[in-house]
Amino acid sequence: MKANRKPKIALLGIMQELYDEMIPGITKHQESYARSVAAELKSVVDPHFPGAARNRADIERYVEEFNRGDYDGIMIFMLTYSPGLRLYNALRANRLPIMLANIQPEPSVGANWNMDDLTYNQGIHGAQDTANAILRWGIPCPVISDDWRSDAFRAFVGDWGRAAQTARAMQTMRIAAVGQMPGMGDILTDHAALMKRLGPQVDQVAMGAIHKLFEKVSDADVDKVVAENRKNFQIDPKLQDSNHRYAARFQVAIKRMLEEGDFDGFSIYFNSPGDDGRFKQIHMMAASNLMAEGYGYSAEGDTCSAVAVTAGQVLAGDAHFTEMYAMDFTLNSSLQSHMGEGNWKVARKDRPVRLIDRPLGIGKLDNPPTVLFMAQPGPATLVSLVSLDGGKYRAVVARGEVLDTPELVHVEMPYFHFRPETGVRACLDGWLANGGTHHQVMNLGDQTRRWKLLCRQLGIEYVAV
Repeated sequence: MKANRKPKIALLGIMQELYDEMIPGITKHQESYARSVAAELKSVVDPHFPGAARNRADIERYVEEFNRGDYDGIMIFMLTYSPGLRLYNALRANRLPIMLANIQPEPSVGANWNMDDLTYNQGIHGAQDTANAILRWGIPCPVISDDWRSDAFRAFVGDWGRAAQTARAMQTMRIAAVGQMPGMGDILTDHAALMKRLGPQVDQVAMGAIHKLFEKVSDADVDKVVAENRKNFQIDPKLQDSNHRYAARFQVAIKRMLEEGDFDGFSIYFNSPGDDGRFKQIHMMAASNLMAEGYGYSAEGDTCSAVAVTAGQVLAGDAHFTEMYAMDFTLNSSLQSHMGEGNWKVARKDRPVRLIDRPLGIGKLDNPPTVLFMAQPGPATLVSLVSLDGGKYRAVVARGEVLDTPELVHVEMPYFHFRPETGVRACLDGWLANGGTHHQVMNLGDQTRRWKLLCRQLGIEYVAV
């Protein structure tokens, strides 16, 4: 999957030829500095610095090379002052996300600095000229001013790199939709507008296509899934081996549908397997295991949420599909859960993840083996991708924490309490007022800056509640 690598970022270091006349060897000196910046960033991105861009032709050549290569974005920074208009033609043809790093070789002005030192560290006014030009051209361009050796700078570049990688991945993202729940309004969107505005392509897939693959699954393929489950889960002794193996066969068939269609995520309406008439279970175990593998998922044919979860897999990793089930005013939280699908990679580390035998009337089929867990306590981010009139989209985002709460012994689906930073009352008032949907993606950790950077790159509204 696309999330299994660091963002590949090109470094465009800009200076002017005229400084070579003033300070012989300055290009080599500043290129050494730029390579040090690249080395500092290796823990969060995969950086590439090809050499100093000393004139407009260099800038245009490098940006063209970056666009031909497999890069996720371009970090622009000044090696000396350089006029902003030199970037115009290069950025007019550029298709990659950009950011501007306002950095310089030394963090402080030294008492013994001479004119050479001032020239080495004079990038700030080049950054101002460049930022002004980019703003006037209307190009999304996050900026940061910091010491390039600092943790804060490295974290920002890492967050922007993930946002750039996600924005680029969304341009080729494909979502499989298998049925849709009738009468559910907030899952509806115009798929042509979705592709035009955000990039993902949604294709309708019939259960019959999955059944053809289901019939071709070998016993050896089923054995592999069952063995993997026994390694990852505490298996309910009441779970019949025949039901377990059926769910495994279903999982293999769905994964092959995704692989053959080059899909990154999917959504299956829970009645679709039963309506087809040939399936004995719904897809609870498959949804959980495939999310854990890195695929996006949502229920009920909700393609907006499938896009959000798939994007969350690239943006922050281990994205979890969920919904708000009930409010708890005592804990100042919302109980998060869903029918039985959940990414067990977010599960508590101090308790086993269980695979249970689970009677479930929804779908009107046999008991679907269900992965059961609580999420790891700590900071978390909850996001809803909202479809608006006129082909517009909005991300409604809540920062908060997963609470450390006792088990709910009668709940047979993944669950946890989420306490918003703003409190459950204010958060849900904001959620409702901004059209936040009843399906969400959850990532562990504070991922709000990554989501905000992604929204800016995509040109959609970001609303924190």
